[in-house]
Amino acid sequence: MPFPKTRLRRLRSSPAMRRMVRETRLSVDQLIYPLFVRPGRNVRQPIKSMPGQFQLSVDTLVEECKSAAELGLPAVLLFGIPERKDAVGSEAYADNGIVQQAVRAIKEALPDLLVITDVCLCEYTDHGHCGVIVDRQGRKDVDNDATLDLLVREAVSHAKAGADIIAPSDMMDGRVAAIRAGLDENGFANTPIMAYSAKYASSYYGPFRDAAESPPQFGDRKTYQMDIGNGDEALREVAADIEEGADIVMVKPALNYLDLIWRIKQAFGMPTAAYHVSGEFSMIKAAAANGWIDEKGAALEATTAIVRAGADMVITYYAKDLASWLAK
Repeated sequence: MPFPKTRLRRLRSSPAMRRMVRETRLSVDQLIYPLFVRPGRNVRQPIKSMPGQFQLSVDTLVEECKSAAELGLPAVLLFGIPERKDAVGSEAYADNGIVQQAVRAIKEALPDLLVITDVCLCEYTDHGHCGVIVDRQGRKDVDNDATLDLLVREAVSHAKAGADIIAPSDMMDGRVAAIRAGLDENGFANTPIMAYSAKYASSYYGPFRDAAESPPQFGDRKTYQMDIGNGDEALREVAADIEEGADIVMVKPALNYLDLIWRIKQAFGMPTAAYHVSGEFSMIKAAAANGWIDEKGAALEATTAIVRAGADMVITYYAKDLASWLAK
């Protein structure tokens, strides 16, 4: 049976018609702006591998958040770079840690801006791994269960500082259940968890590790992040996180995993986030700087594709640019 004919194709010469029949619409309301905060005052330190992105002190971070809020962005995601690092990432869960300071300052200045906090130890440990390291017969390894207690302490400290959403990115087994219990026991039963549920051991994280100063000092993270060839496993991970109490699930990275965004959204119907990661951002920046592609068009196309695949929200370093472009 032949497909029915459509005359819409003839009308697409009209910009108004193209807007009217577009199936997927990217909105500023879907965007989350990731930011890096470090100690100091009046710090706006460029991140070499991420043009236009900066490590910010708390005072300049608040100004950046004001700028984001003025553009209509609903949320920011915070990553901390501590004053000092140690084997157990103790500044991650210190009451006066850098993220805790930042959360309090943002919520005082911008109470309606949603503040999401990354919960992981990699930025805070001197070895750069996401958990406590143990020696198993001469081989260094991450101790999953010992790490859970520290992640709970970190999550609770962020909630006490005023974080609106907790986002564990460590990929330890059972961490969503542990954090949910810890938040509930400390009076934060209404604080949602955005779980990095399908986080792959990707080659696209390189610029982020420069930005967060968190490259592993030995080995890699393939023992706890997901294998790039596995799709069914992602659905099992998401199902486990939902059962443990996740309110939002996430796929990271986004562009190479559009199929997983689609499968997860179709299978679970849960609020679904996707992280347009540093490498994906920096590739567009580098190609545009060389005159190989149109930056605005490429960024809009990439993030629209992520939403078309099923993401309800997109974490992207292009958030401010996109908000400005979408407003025109």
